[in-house]
Amino acid sequence: MKIALITLSKEGARLAARLAPELGGARVFLHADVTDDAGMTGSERFESVVALTGDIFHRYEGLVYIMPCGVAVRAIAAHMEDKKTDPAVVVVDAGGRYAVSLLSGHEGGANDLALRVGNSLGAEPVITTTTEALKDLIVGIGCRRGVEADAVMGAVKEALRLAGGDLSRVRYLASADIKKDERGLLDAARRLGVPIRFIGSGDIRSSAAAFDRSDFVEEKVNLPAVAEPAALLAGRRTTFILRRTVLHGVTVAVARENFLWSE
Repeated sequence: MKIALITLSKEGARLAARLAPELGGARVFLHADVTDDAGMTGSERFESVVALTGDIFHRYEGLVYIMPCGVAVRAIAAHMEDKKTDPAVVVVDAGGRYAVSLLSGHEGGANDLALRVGNSLGAEPVITTTTEALKDLIVGIGCRRGVEADAVMGAVKEALRLAGGDLSRVRYLASADIKKDERGLLDAARRLGVPIRFIGSGDIRSSAAAFDRSDFVEEKVNLPAVAEPAALLAGRRTTFILRRTVLHGVTVAVARENFLWSE
């Protein structure tokens, strides 16, 4: 995906500097008033975000606006045509806390892009597409280095069977950020057709959520656990429906998100 990062602030420039290499060398556009470019080379300057959007809207498959959501909405409003042809648009706040899938969420890939941005920054992906938002299960995964995709897939399917769930209800697979480059895990997520979210190690260490701690995991990766906290922290109002279980040599846990209207 050819991606552009657009920002109006020095704080946004710092986030863009982190994101650009994570998103395949995305092109960075900085407002002319930004004096601190975070050491980036090759970025382009602009005077008006509305005018810039008109120039690049159909030149990129993904646009990531690091700015207030309202500004991004006004910038893209005149250029939206069809969800099948509009680019994926994601908005990130200058604090790097949220990555909002704003336009072309499913068809255009903004949901996936929001998750990629969230994984890169440790931000919360915000996805409101009804078919995705109503999925209520998260499968947390802890695995050894070099794990095979088939083992992960087998563990996920068996965990769901034990939990009385179904793959069609899984919103995310989840693991710790130290597993971001684990090829078997990434391949398993791709083959299962389920997005994977990586939770920051610092968030796991500081979490007050009730999960079982493992001396073995602590010794190996300096984390109190992986599968259970990842399952809990990747969603909202989560409760376990399957506690930490080892299947096919992979540690899994399943949590369910509880919707407000179902309480």
